[in-house]
Amino acid sequence: GSFMLVNTSGRFAGQKAHLLLPHLKENDTHCIDFHYYVSSKSGSSPGTLNIYVKVNDGPIGNPIWNTSITAAWNRAELAISTFWPNFYQVVFEVVTSGHPGYVAIDEVKVLGHPCTKTPHFLRLQSVEVNAGQFATFQCTANGGTDSSDRLWLQGIYVRDAPLKDIKVFNVRRFVALFSVVNATKRDAGNYRCMIRTEGGVGVSNYAELIVKEPPVPIAPPQLSSVGATYLWIQLNANSINGDGPIIQREVEYRTSSGSWYDIQPVDSTSYKIGHLDPDTEYEISVLLTRPGEGGTGSPGPALKTRTKCADPMRGPRKLEVVEIKSRQITICWEPFGYNVTRCHRYNLTVHYRYQAGGQEQVREEVSWDTESSHPQHTITNLSPYTNVSIKLVLMNPEGRKESQELVVQTDEDVPSAVPLESIQGSTFEEKIFLQWREPAQTYGVITLYEV
Repeated sequence: GSFMLVNTSGRFAGQKAHLLLPHLKENDTHCIDFHYYVSSKSGSSPGTLNIYVKVNDGPIGNPIWNTSITAAWNRAELAISTFWPNFYQVVFEVVTSGHPGYVAIDEVKVLGHPCTKTPHFLRLQSVEVNAGQFATFQCTANGGTDSSDRLWLQGIYVRDAPLKDIKVFNVRRFVALFSVVNATKRDAGNYRCMIRTEGGVGVSNYAELIVKEPPVPIAPPQLSSVGATYLWIQLNANSINGDGPIIQREVEYRTSSGSWYDIQPVDSTSYKIGHLDPDTEYEISVLLTRPGEGGTGSPGPALKTRTKCADPMRGPRKLEVVEIKSRQITICWEPFGYNVTRCHRYNLTVHYRYQAGGQEQVREEVSWDTESSHPQHTITNLSPYTNVSIKLVLMNPEGRKESQELVVQTDEDVPSAVPLESIQGSTFEEKIFLQWREPAQTYGVITLYEV
């Protein structure tokens, strides 16, 4: 066995002495046993005795065991579970305090059997989690434990994790559970199980905590084609921030105004989003998922795009007459909205035709009164006592729909004068016989001529 004696007299605080054991490869359970002594006449500690276990010539890490005062020689065990083909080295370190005294280590032995006072850990497995999740390490040990033991998960370059739960199966087996909560990339690294008992310390192998970032597409989806009620998109999600592999793709789409949104799973690189509203702006983004709890990343950049207008559902309904005069007609119809127009850009025109002077006249004019709850339109400059055929035409960029036709006759009006040059008189002894032509415009049925 090795021996080390440090006389701390005349030393200033913080000086260090080291005892290094040879490299060990453990193919089976074994135990390192040693005696130690830390004492001074003044009763103040002469220094601290630290023990480190360095694996594969890696970083020395934090001490696995330490003490700063004992009155007599004591014995302790190191149950080190670093399995072949890994190798390890035990380092004893004395750090002086500035007080006189002695720190000694003696009879360091590598035993070919398990420790008697300290449990041995079984191989600790690596854990992979997604960022923001709880990473749980299961430390299984051969041996007993009681409430005076201290258990912790020791990190190398990362914070230690406290004991979450312990399950004791029998006097020879228990499992300690440790959680790294809300794991981030900063928590990724190597951890090992630690138990400090009255008789020594148990150390497991290092296992890795791997923290993966859920994937997020770098670019927005691309638009392939646009319809009134559908959008074809290319997911465009090959370039990602975060980690793969990608096991699920989803398309999230929402209306730019309002709170409506939906998510659809997608199993190819292009996707048709259907059942959309015409002439509406949507924001479309892609969600990617990697394996494990919390593996869905936040939505990628959004594509903003508008559906086309759709053909109007129908023409205006309930075309009725409000008022008829001799030279104008006022009509009204049932109000309609976007569910009929299927477009936010549309116009409504009044088409009418009538006979005048033996010729058919066809006219159209735009009605601006389409938003009102009682829409109406007045056609002026008509001829009195004339049949007028009227219909409404609803048009948007995609199509047109007509109302039913309404035939209305304008009222009669005062006729024009009898043409003076047409009045001819034939004289007789007792009478004058007159005759004349009809007025140029009768504007109705002439019921009486007065002379």
